[in-house]
Amino acid sequence: MSDPWDGPAGQATRSRGTQVPRQRGAGPDGAHPPGGRAAAQAASRARGGSRNRRRARPAGRGKRLLKMTGILLSVLVVVTAGAGWWFYQHLNGNIHSVSLDGKGGTEKADAFGRTPINILVMGSDGRTSATDCKLGGGCARTGVQTGSNADVQMVLHIAADRSNATVMSIPRDTMTKVPACKDSETGRSTAGYYGQINSALQYGPACQVATVHRLTGIPIDHFVKLDFSGVVKMSDAVGGVSVCVSDDVYDTYSHLKLSKGAHTLKGVAALEFVRSRHGFGDGSDLGRTISQHIFLSAMIRKFKSAGTLTDPTAVYALADAATKALTVDDGLGSVKKLISLADDVNKVPTKRITFATMQTAPDPADSDRVVVGAGAQSLFSTIADDQPLTTGSGKKSAAAPVTAKATATASAVPAAQITVTVENGTTVTGRASAVAAALTGKGFSPATTTANAPSPATSTTLTYGPGRKPEAQTVAKALGLPSSHLEQGSGTGLTLVIGGDWPSGSRYPGGGAAPAPADPKAAVGGAHASTADQAKTCAKVSPYRTVSVDGVAMTPAQAYEAARSKPDSDS
Repeated sequence: MSDPWDGPAGQATRSRGTQVPRQRGAGPDGAHPPGGRAAAQAASRARGGSRNRRRARPAGRGKRLLKMTGILLSVLVVVTAGAGWWFYQHLNGNIHSVSLDGKGGTEKADAFGRTPINILVMGSDGRTSATDCKLGGGCARTGVQTGSNADVQMVLHIAADRSNATVMSIPRDTMTKVPACKDSETGRSTAGYYGQINSALQYGPACQVATVHRLTGIPIDHFVKLDFSGVVKMSDAVGGVSVCVSDDVYDTYSHLKLSKGAHTLKGVAALEFVRSRHGFGDGSDLGRTISQHIFLSAMIRKFKSAGTLTDPTAVYALADAATKALTVDDGLGSVKKLISLADDVNKVPTKRITFATMQTAPDPADSDRVVVGAGAQSLFSTIADDQPLTTGSGKKSAAAPVTAKATATASAVPAAQITVTVENGTTVTGRASAVAAALTGKGFSPATTTANAPSPATSTTLTYGPGRKPEAQTVAKALGLPSSHLEQGSGTGLTLVIGGDWPSGSRYPGGGAAPAPADPKAAVGGAHASTADQAKTCAKVSPYRTVSVDGVAMTPAQAYEAARSKPDSDS
């Protein structure tokens, strides 16, 4: 029988002892001890050899133990490295990424070469799988559907110095100009149209990004998209999200049912909360954006809380859920890049993460829709210019009142109601589209259109109809166009012809200094601003009759009372 570590057992035994060499060697006087091996052993014991032998044996065992330990550690390293590599590849394999093709613009570096991060976060209403059909409903007749709308749209801005961040929601009912787009995955395309902003996602995430960029003027070079099941996975992975509601609420549309007070929402209950638009505020999408901010603030606090990001099991569950739940652009399409993004967010204190909702005004053509409102341009510019909406102490900038008088001083007609036809009179392709995008980005009507001029123009002109000069002056001021380029025509609208004297850029060359940086105080006016550290804020339940039970219209609180037999969402 042999020992797998030290060879034959007899050899191993002999190598441990100190007596064998002494048996064969001379004694202290140079003579061999008489009496053979037994006498030698007796003599050895008399000299304390047994103690030497007892001390020597562990040296042999120690060598074998060290060798065994070394081999086991080597195996462990190999296995761990292999598992780590498998885990990394597994997570990378979960991620679905799509190219943006530069349709969202490019972020500008600051004076120190640092670049801000602007990401469009989208929540899809798509019922493109059996799971999402079950969660979202509406598939009873159609079955699994194709295409989706972006019912949640938030621009996440992380400052270049990572000291602050802004999350701006854009209501899904906002009317705007959707540019020409083609979905690189489905091939579905559009030549462009005027419609509800959330519909752009039907032509791919890149189209939604391009539409938001056109509306706001904010450069956006990343996106993150979640579907219904993605929200469920993420809320489960973090162990639930703590929220508070101001009253009993039962939204019979999203099925959210909660009693007044604090709750920890997981899975489907979390999805019902972020989808509820009839349960909060005025029962419209505007109220829903505020409750979503409360939910996300709580999730951010949970991410940052002690233990969440230091518990390996929690981190694995979170990473696995996140990579399965998200569709991202190529720039975020790896675990390494997502980890870097999470680290950037983690650097920002919760008191300096500001949530805001784009200011809106009723759409003159449809009372159920909205357009960009007064103050929105200041919010857009603040984000695009990488300006914080909080002070260094974390306090929100005081909101400047947005009054009719102030608006009237700037213009007899709000920019949102001024529509311009922009024509390209140059030989440079895309000039009309670039200037039109600059106008809509400054808050002018999304109904602004583009065309080619009837003939080449050497000089830029802005022609206005009778009584429209104040509108033309507002447009000229926004573009830096001198008043000498304005002229009254026989038409009824405003037509801007881009001439050869304006070959590039969105501001007329030599038209004076660029406008002063936007005022953060004005930016948060009417934007329902809050910060992520406000843990005690409750979602305000709608006091209006926004829901119905058995065909009877009632408030969400009344509906809760009428449906006592139905279990609560977090039960």
